Amino acid sequence: MQVDKRYCMSSYLMYRTIVDHEKCWSEQIRPHLWEDTIPRRPVHDSVELENHIKSSIETISKEKKVALALSGGIDSAILAKFMPPGSTAYTFQCIVPGVEVTDETPMAARYAKECGLKHEVIEIYWEDFENYAPILMKHKGAPFHSIEVQIYKAALKAKSDGVDVLLFGENADIIYGGMNGLLSQDWLIGDFIDRYTYVMPYKVLKQPELILEPFYKYTVDGHVDPHSFVSDIFRIEAMGSYTNAVQTAGISLVCPFAETYLAVPIDYTRIRNGENKYLVREVFQRLYPDLVVPPKTPMPRPMNEWFKDWQGPVRPEFWPHCTDGMTGDQKWLVWCLEKFLDLCEK
Repeated sequence: MQVDKRYCMSSYLMYRTIVDHEKCWSEQIRPHLWEDTIPRRPVHDSVELENHIKSSIETISKEKKVALALSGGIDSAILAKFMPPGSTAYTFQCIVPGVEVTDETPMAARYAKECGLKHEVIEIYWEDFENYAPILMKHKGAPFHSIEVQIYKAALKAKSDGVDVLLFGENADIIYGGMNGLLSQDWLIGDFIDRYTYVMPYKVLKQPELILEPFYKYTVDGHVDPHSFVSDIFRIEAMGSYTNAVQTAGISLVCPFAETYLAVPIDYTRIRNGENKYLVREVFQRLYPDLVVPPKTPMPRPMNEWFKDWQGPVRPEFWPHCTDGMTGDQKWLVWCLEKFLDLCEK
């Protein structure tokens, strides 16, 4: 591996991961990154997708004790329909004292009741991020995505409950057109770089690098193919986040959607006319004919509230006041990178 701290810092800020798996922070600190070795089944329509999900959950349930991470969205709701009756579904609920934030527990409870699952709520506090960040960073050998704290806490609870495998609906958005913001238009490469990049390194770091090769890989005639890009670059980052969090807790994870791929061209017209994730929607509507498809929301994490008073990094790698005007999610990336650099020195 090649030691390149500058590259690793910039890559994390841009992509939330170290895109080049041959780069490392130092001889002693090397990222443990997810490699895409999952056997995947081709899917041509929603019936094939539903049949695979059912088969995948039935197979793993015969061998292991399984539990489900259940949100208020349609991806995990589909998995819930095929879980063994009486198994546990965990829902994350972020708590900010005195502030009302997104709460998926009522909708998740409705799914759990309909599917005969035991429903448990995992409360998430800012203190969990402070406590678990060093553990997750040490296991990963890198700073990480903020969703990992919630997943890790739920996986710890699942392990204490005797669970072997935690199931997630992850990859449904990536594979089947749920990233409607990124898929909403034909992107010129410069516009797509601006839209996708989480934090531009030159806004934060005194010695930045602009890492553009992942975008060039999916650029033809000056335009980026967004579905191909997210199906590779974003998929690897996302699966790495889920895998690190669950494995750090000492159990396994299964993502049935991630075991498939779309074997026909994605229908951009349907997505841009409001039918994002159209095959997944068809499955949901067959399984829950009396429910309206709920609006899509990311995994809740109230970073704007938690980072409202943070003044920014103080390490010499960063520019002073570099986080002024940033969103909470962007501030998290800078905060986590600074904490990781502190950890490296210890």
